[in-house]
Amino acid sequence: MLIMAGCATGSNKKQQNAAETPVELTVSAAASLTDALEQLKSLYESKAEGDVRILYNFGASGALQTQIEEGAPVDLFLSAATKNMKALVDGGYIEEGQQSNLLGNDLVVVVPTDSKLDLAAVQDLQGADVKRIAIGIPESVPAGSYAKEALEHAAMWDPLQGVIVQAKDVRQVLSYVETGNADVGFVYRTDAMSSTASKVAFAVSPDSYTPIRYPVGIVKATEHPEEAAAFLEFLQSKEALDVFVQYGFSVPNS
Repeated sequence: MLIMAGCATGSNKKQQNAAETPVELTVSAAASLTDALEQLKSLYESKAEGDVRILYNFGASGALQTQIEEGAPVDLFLSAATKNMKALVDGGYIEEGQQSNLLGNDLVVVVPTDSKLDLAAVQDLQGADVKRIAIGIPESVPAGSYAKEALEHAAMWDPLQGVIVQAKDVRQVLSYVETGNADVGFVYRTDAMSSTASKVAFAVSPDSYTPIRYPVGIVKATEHPEEAAAFLEFLQSKEALDVFVQYGFSVPNS
């Protein structure tokens, strides 16, 4: 009887501990979303009352897409380009119809705050004073892909190859400019707003690159579909969208 009582007590403790363990949601998100999502994490976890913990995996959207395709345990994916989300939907990693465009953004060119460069358009980047231009790797970094589109639109991609340096994500591009390791960088407006060591030289013409959209979707392999759906619903709420807007994002109609 004593042995059975002891076993029952141990079992009850295990069940209690399991009940008290919060669900951990892994959210893979584009690096440009870092600041806004960190604030939203605090808001959401306080509402969840300890039942859910949000774990972020920030990086270039292309790299995050590859991780999901290779089986990384991810519950939710927020991309900085629709092509990465489409690839995952087409590959069966995210349910078709279970993703939507959450946010929009703009592409700008930044320079160090003490820069004396006189730049007003992409064509001005061919000046002799511009010795290094930072962009994200176009194949994996959406901001870099948008930058390449804009440069190709202006017939500047090939002429500038000798001064272009590529970075692993948009935050590294910003860092190159802030530290003076690049004279110029192509980043999102939201990244520029977060920086005190760089300034916007000019906004890139939106007619020269694909509209920037941030789609979000639940990964099919998630072990926490209900919690993932609840967090997605929160991200789409007015409260969350207001936070994104504070950081410079726009809310597209589709």
